[in-house]
Amino acid sequence: MASIHDLLQLRGAASLGDAELLSLLMEDGAEGSLERAEELLRSCGGGLASVAKCELGRLRMSAGVGLKRASRLVAAVELGRRMAAHEAADVVRSISSSEDVVQLMRPQLAELGHEECWVLYLSTSNRILERSRISQGGVQGTVVDHRLLIKRALELLATQLILVHNHPSGAAEPSDPDKQLTRRIVEAASLFDIRVVDHLIISRHESFSFRAHGLLK
Repeated sequence: MASIHDLLQLRGAASLGDAELLSLLMEDGAEGSLERAEELLRSCGGGLASVAKCELGRLRMSAGVGLKRASRLVAAVELGRRMAAHEAADVVRSISSSEDVVQLMRPQLAELGHEECWVLYLSTSNRILERSRISQGGVQGTVVDHRLLIKRALELLATQLILVHNHPSGAAEPSDPDKQLTRRIVEAASLFDIRVVDHLIISRHESFSFRAHGLLK
């Protein structure tokens, strides 16, 4: 019977099943590793997406995986997320709609277990001058210093900006603090003739546009 390494060489990684790929990541295809990988898939919910959403602490306790194997899995997931984010950035270089923003930022934000707030600084022609994370917080919120945000916009000579943050809870509806933050930034930006084009909230399966819902004029 061909080993996982043989199958990888003969047919490529795309031919391998989920458990076979996990087996290679965790234990380099060692004896018994395929069974451990299958058990891990079952314990996490049956698919790679479920494994990817598991935090390190849960992974290490699942199916006898342990810290080293769990660390490899977490690193592999993070590499994949960063590659997807870089690929999206290569495709989207200017913004013409909220969907462009979602396409650009979803790989960066959708699967995070904590909130992050980002800003897209734009030129008059909607070209992205810079994409910057301005805060990182917990599961339920993050703190944004609007003064630093406006300072960076002035340094870049940006005339427009778009706010983007994620909701790890899965619901994309804005909270009262989200609305208050948006108002503060709009007011501060207007003093320097900088336009806040939109504020997008991204969750795992949906997104919310402040402008599309009439919360920005």
